[in-house]
Amino acid sequence: MQASNFRNLREIGFSPSQGANIVYGDNAHGKTNLLEAIWLFTGARSFRGSKDAEMVLAGENVTSLQIGFYAHQRAQTASIHFNEGKKRTLLNEIVMERTGDLAGAFCAVVFSPDHLSLVKQGPETRRKLLDVSLCQAYPKYMKVLEGYNKALRQRGFLLRDIFVHPELLDTLEVWDKVLCDYGSYISWMRARYSLKLGRYAREIYDGISKGRERFQSTFVCSAGKIESGATRQDVRAIFEKKMAENRQRDIRHAVTSAGCHRDDLDITVGGLSARSFGSQGQQRSCILALKLAECGILEERNGEPPVILLDDVMSELDEGRRSYLLNQLTGKQVFITCCDALSFSGLEGGSVFQMKNGQIRPEL
Repeated sequence: MQASNFRNLREIGFSPSQGANIVYGDNAHGKTNLLEAIWLFTGARSFRGSKDAEMVLAGENVTSLQIGFYAHQRAQTASIHFNEGKKRTLLNEIVMERTGDLAGAFCAVVFSPDHLSLVKQGPETRRKLLDVSLCQAYPKYMKVLEGYNKALRQRGFLLRDIFVHPELLDTLEVWDKVLCDYGSYISWMRARYSLKLGRYAREIYDGISKGRERFQSTFVCSAGKIESGATRQDVRAIFEKKMAENRQRDIRHAVTSAGCHRDDLDITVGGLSARSFGSQGQQRSCILALKLAECGILEERNGEPPVILLDDVMSELDEGRRSYLLNQLTGKQVFITCCDALSFSGLEGGSVFQMKNGQIRPEL
């Protein structure tokens, strides 16, 4: 991995181990920046919500990231370059039309403190959890999601215009069909994925908590209940019915009131809402379980485990939960950032690196 002029990482290069990699150091020295740089090679946007311009070291115009990785049974390389506002992405020396085309080539799962909002905040953050995972496992999903969001905006414009131009009402049916096509596919995929995600996450949460607590996650489709084993056609019928039922309401309020843009994932611990009743440690464990479950699904899908990026994960976790993360994720390449050596004192193998002032060096 090499990075130059990326945030505060002026010029770094390091070779991580294939197992656990601990990166420790004080806050604001570059630990999260390193994980963000690795994450960008998934083709997804920054997990910090940053814009490209914010990733360039102050006073510089050119930024470069490069990695070598093994995926799909062969060694590969990828690079991302920012040059005065323009971005250029290469995979195995071939120029990509956009960075999003890296989706499915290099796979990773990331946890950061901001991901606690998955439990604490509204449905949008939980939908994003499902969507980011599905985009890596099924690259086609990203294009359908983009198509849905574009159609949703167009229908919203039309609903507002109908008040002034009632003659436009006949065109509403066109956008209803598009939303049903795209939306039913998205919710159908989310429902199927969520069932598997929940099974994996329950087992992982059981390991993290040593069986003391029971985790449960349930997909909630705003258009109607999707039964286990439902076909895509079944889900489309649900969407068509809901769209017809809500048409007058949507016209009256000038908003699309149901669809995959309002789906949710309900998370409970011990039968109680994790959002309302979960402790900080339980909420963190819920997200970890979901993220590691995502890792298991990607491994099953691709035949290879994704890279696991865990940023500042140790705080709020007791010793048993820390030990699980440090020593039970065998057969996977894991990057864990933390502030002090006590956080990884139970580490039984792997490599340790210190990050200071944007420079990384291995601990001897």
